[in-house]
Amino acid sequence: MEKFPTLILFCSFLIVLVLLNSCQASSDEVEDEREFNYEEDSEKGPARWGEIRQEWSMCSKGSMQSPIDLLDDRVEVVSNFGILQGSYRPCNATLKNRGHDMMLKWEADAGFIQLNGTLYKLKQCHWHSSSEHTINGKRFDLEAHLVHESSTGKIAVTGILYKIGAPDPFLSSMMDSLAEVSGTSEEEEAVGTVDPKKIKTRSTKYYRYIGSLTIPPCTQNVTWTIVQEVRTVSEEQVEFLRVAVHDDSKTNARPVQPRNGRVVQVYRPKEEEED
Repeated sequence: MEKFPTLILFCSFLIVLVLLNSCQASSDEVEDEREFNYEEDSEKGPARWGEIRQEWSMCSKGSMQSPIDLLDDRVEVVSNFGILQGSYRPCNATLKNRGHDMMLKWEADAGFIQLNGTLYKLKQCHWHSSSEHTINGKRFDLEAHLVHESSTGKIAVTGILYKIGAPDPFLSSMMDSLAEVSGTSEEEEAVGTVDPKKIKTRSTKYYRYIGSLTIPPCTQNVTWTIVQEVRTVSEEQVEFLRVAVHDDSKTNARPVQPRNGRVVQVYRPKEEEED
């Protein structure tokens, strides 16, 4: 008779283990984006993402979806967050064509950011054009996302907005690797050591809110930090990022989602801290 409680306990352990693994897997962005697209009227377009797969249902029913419009007259100003500054280090990386965007994935420990006492390790970076987030209704030419993950699977994304102007130095350093992926049928390219510090995420003013991944599975409870200072990128660089993925689409930006009463905070340091 003693075997039955032991068997039940073992089965319960397996069920919990499966559920934990399922929750962890759902926090990751889709690695192959060919199952969906960004065409408004398409059956695979943003309005239908939640219907394509059951595990993507949050894309349709979630109440904390991203991106959103960041309205300056509807933000809560705070001064206790601290300057946004990642503790990053050079690390080997791979450039991957995911179908609608180019993802730069660091293969080992490329450093971290710390938010509210929690460490989030840098995992990857990718780009959207035009920008996904808007400020006071204005959309920009490009948006970079640096995706971080904590030891418990929590996600934090740093977003950087760009307008057409002088070339972005980091993208300039990646152009040869992008050309390699764009010019062949290869979907991945080892690019050697890449220093994430060159993306220049440090900022003394930024927005912070709780949202979601902007591609399926649209996982929620993602901590978003959007750098307030708009950087510059050349028109050729933006075009090259789009051409490299061979998806014949003019955009890979998800439409703005309802705010649903969420609080958006903006960090502005005290004068002595800014100096």
